[in-house]
Amino acid sequence: MPQKKPAAKAVPVKGPASYFPSIEKTYGRPIAEWKALIRKRGGGKHMELVSWLKSEHGLGHGHANALVAHTLQEDAGGAKG
Repeated sequence: MPQKKPAAKAVPVKGPASYFPSIEKTYGRPIAEWKALIRKRGGGKHMELVSWLKSEHGLGHGHANALVAHTLQEDAGGAKG
């Protein structure tokens, strides 16, 4: 009888992207839309963009920070996933 291969385990998402499902559920916008807003706003430093998302769009600090960190890292060519 052939042996069954163990099922592949899902690798948990780490870093800022781990917040993405919660961000989409909580605020009702896809991540691509948030990234587009951040890029359109542009020019700001990390914490300026975080403050802007919090004050203008009502995001919590952790969610805003995750979006900004991932978007800036992606734009710099370093984001994964």
